[in-house]
Amino acid sequence: MTRPAATAAEARPGWGPSGWRWLASGLLLTILAWKVWSVQAAHTPVEQHHKADTTHHDASDHDDHHDHGPPHRDPFHHLSDSHSWEILNNDYIQLSIDLPRIEGAIVKGLSKFMVLELIAAGAILAIYIPLARRLQDGRPPRGAWDNAFEVLLTFIRNEVAKPNLGDHDADRYVPFLWTLFLFILFNNLLGMLPWMGSATGNLYVTGGLALVAFVMMHGAAIAKMGAWHYLESLWPHMHVPFLMGLFLKPMIFIIELLGTVIKSGVLAVRLFANIFAGHTVLAMILVFIVQSYDAQVHDVVWGTIAGASVLGVVALSLLELFVAFLQSYIFVFLTALFMGMALHPQH
Repeated sequence: MTRPAATAAEARPGWGPSGWRWLASGLLLTILAWKVWSVQAAHTPVEQHHKADTTHHDASDHDDHHDHGPPHRDPFHHLSDSHSWEILNNDYIQLSIDLPRIEGAIVKGLSKFMVLELIAAGAILAIYIPLARRLQDGRPPRGAWDNAFEVLLTFIRNEVAKPNLGDHDADRYVPFLWTLFLFILFNNLLGMLPWMGSATGNLYVTGGLALVAFVMMHGAAIAKMGAWHYLESLWPHMHVPFLMGLFLKPMIFIIELLGTVIKSGVLAVRLFANIFAGHTVLAMILVFIVQSYDAQVHDVVWGTIAGASVLGVVALSLLELFVAFLQSYIFVFLTALFMGMALHPQH
């Protein structure tokens, strides 16, 4: 039996599996080189006294010498938010972008993490608006690019929204879950790119996301049942003596309300802790290279430490990539679970 002729779509040249493997390998090596370079750039060399007679200089001369020395550099600068975006900071080039500030306002202007959140939102729009238009016209996704991003939406709808919200409510709230998942995921992944950072490694950002989940948790149930019937569903229905019920039922009701606050707080802390810890561990491992160099150990020992540190960073970078997807999924899964519990209190 002869094989049918290839269609135009099949005959169209593309990346192919080997092309994507080369692209992924190149991206990984670029990220690794940037991480090693960033730690070296963050290292402030210690100037040694080149003449013995300089030891008689007074303390003021010593302070002036350090005031005009190389600028202080922090290897953990990408973990913290600031109004200055550092690009290069070494002995030869100090390049940073000062973001707009507003004096006397509650919000002091743009910060690095704010810009990163805007970049993440813009990337989501740039990818999914064209994809949505193609699907709206009835054209199926084609190629690895379209399928890779389309499968994320299918997974959240079929494996997260429907099992937790039910078939009737899933399609109503799945756009919210899609948006939440993609926003967290893109912010997590930005932290692995050169000169970027993870806004989700900041507790204020994850707290804002948890607040959105908290509002949807209660808002979806109130929209479906009404405020009174929703509060009634939280009231404990148990058969106890009247006097005991006067004490137990209000206490359980308050505990139930506080439980929803605690659930949202746990969402914020879990996402923040996992993303922040991952970047911190990577930075600490790379700092070993600089610390061993400062200690002036033997070249063989320093090479062994540097090689082991680089291999450790490669392994942990792959783990961090997995954690970026995992924590996005966990946040959205628990949000859908809590929404389902509020929407269907009888279950």
